[in-house]
Amino acid sequence: MRAARGIAGTAVALAAGAALLAFTPDDEQAAPPTGPVPLATAWPGAQRADIAGNLGDGPIFAPGVFLDARTGVGTAPTPDGTAVRLLVRNADGSIRELRRRPLGSNPEFGNLTVDGEDLAWTESADGVPVEIWTARTTGGPARRLTTDTGNALFFGSQWDLVIADGEVHWAAAAPEGEKVTEIRSVALAGGAVRSREEPGIWALSAWPWLAENGGEDRSGTTRLRNLAANRDTRVRTTGAELATCGPLWCRVQVMTGDGQARIDVMHPDGSARQRIAGGSASAAIADVAVLDRFEILSEPGPDSDLNGNAGLLVYDIAAARTVGIGAAVNGAFSRNGVLWWATGDQDTLVWHTVDLRTV
Repeated sequence: MRAARGIAGTAVALAAGAALLAFTPDDEQAAPPTGPVPLATAWPGAQRADIAGNLGDGPIFAPGVFLDARTGVGTAPTPDGTAVRLLVRNADGSIRELRRRPLGSNPEFGNLTVDGEDLAWTESADGVPVEIWTARTTGGPARRLTTDTGNALFFGSQWDLVIADGEVHWAAAAPEGEKVTEIRSVALAGGAVRSREEPGIWALSAWPWLAENGGEDRSGTTRLRNLAANRDTRVRTTGAELATCGPLWCRVQVMTGDGQARIDVMHPDGSARQRIAGGSASAAIADVAVLDRFEILSEPGPDSDLNGNAGLLVYDIAAARTVGIGAAVNGAFSRNGVLWWATGDQDTLVWHTVDLRTV
């Protein structure tokens, strides 16, 4: 499964939960959250930026990860439209080209991840298996680490590709439809790929954790596994609920017969439960609790069905409050602790960022 790209495909809906059986939730878990606090009021010292959508040489830049609020890594076509480039776009507007592939081969650069000065990503094109590449954020050429990626599984999460312990890790489906997940890794220095089989359908989470998807429809997290400790944690839910979990927090969609009633957060064992949003909200990104603190939410506006824009909110779990990011946002993303979103259209596109690590 390959993560979707482009501005229009960035909102992550939780509509799968509507298929659950109706059940009356326990509304005494927590009081409703108060109204949102403006971003500038809530986090006056946070590093932020507004970045023109177009590069200096013309084409639109699509970020895949930010190193800080002003330095991004992403893709853009060449000015003549013959190729797609993977670029580092610096705070001063200068660019450093890492890779390019001909546009006619339908190339995709995806799953960008960074750890310190190490950057890694996947590449694919027509007739070419998924490859894993790396480069240093400080300079130097890009290097291909491996083409031995198996039937790689990508769910649109920042954890689809993880750098840890000097290696790049990813998950792959076992051959012939077996209910086994391969956890693969290759050293940043290069070499052979190592593979470890885990019975069940798993996705990578914050290393060294895995999240197990529940059932054939992969509709929620039922179990977490720590690979280093060889220890499992069963996720505790009540009634008609859909939980999506990381090692510390779960986002819980609580259902009634009329659809979603609210969104809560809780620890995987069910403790520290808080209501964070009502029935109209949804997750704006796939990942739960960015930096183990920030839940990124989307709230439809009166014209959302017409223009695709929605309100962007962040629930700060530590402060138990909602922060208003934007009233009419077209797409939201978060990786490496930086949240970014778009406003405008193809002619007036602007990327906005806030480095949540500086809050």
